[in-house]
Amino acid sequence: MTSDSPPPDPAEPAVTAFLGHRRIGQGPRAAVTRAARRALATPAAASAPLLVFDDASGAPVELDLHGRVPATAAAQVEAAAPPPPPGRPRLGVVAREVTLLPQHWEWLALQPGGASVALRKLVHEARRTLAGQDAQRAAQERCYQFLRAIAGDLPGYEEALRALFRGDRAGFDAATAGWPSDVLAHGQRLAEGAFGAPQA
Repeated sequence: MTSDSPPPDPAEPAVTAFLGHRRIGQGPRAAVTRAARRALATPAAASAPLLVFDDASGAPVELDLHGRVPATAAAQVEAAAPPPPPGRPRLGVVAREVTLLPQHWEWLALQPGGASVALRKLVHEARRTLAGQDAQRAAQERCYQFLRAIAGDLPGYEEALRALFRGDRAGFDAATAGWPSDVLAHGQRLAEGAFGAPQA
C-alpha cells in the first residue's frame, strides 16, 4: 500500500501499479492513481510503461490519470437511483436455459421439489466438494493474467506458465528465480493457492 493511502475500504477493489518492472503503488485506486501520477512525472517514466492490475483478478485495469471524473461520481449516481419498489424482495434467482438429455429430465422430475431444487442441491454439493480445485484454478488464472501482461519478455516465462498450470511450485520458483523482485513478489502473492495444499 502506498505511504499516503487511507485505511482500505473493503468495498473498493485494491489495485497494484508497476512502472516497467518496478512496483510503484498498491492499495485503493485513488491512492494508487496519485502514486502513478507522481511516478509518471519522473525521468524513468520515459522508458517504462505504466501497468496497473486488479488485485482480485490479476487482470490489467486502467486508471483515470487526468482526473476528469470526480471521486464522488459513483456516490452521486447511487444517490440519484430510485428506491426499490415495495413488495417481496428479489432472491437473486436467474432463469437460464439448461440442455439435458431426456433421461436426465426424467430423473430430475422424480426428485423431491422437482428439477430446480435438485439442480440447486447438485450445484451446492459440487461447490462444496470441489472448492479446493476451484480455488486452485482461480489462483492460477489470477497469476496468469498478471504474468502475461508484465512478464512476457522475461527469461523462463513459458516455463513458469507451464509450471503454474501443472501446480508445480518448485518448477515455478526455478523458472522465475532471476526475475525482478517486485514482479516476482507480486506474482507469488497472486499465485497463493495455485499449487494446491502444501506437502506434509
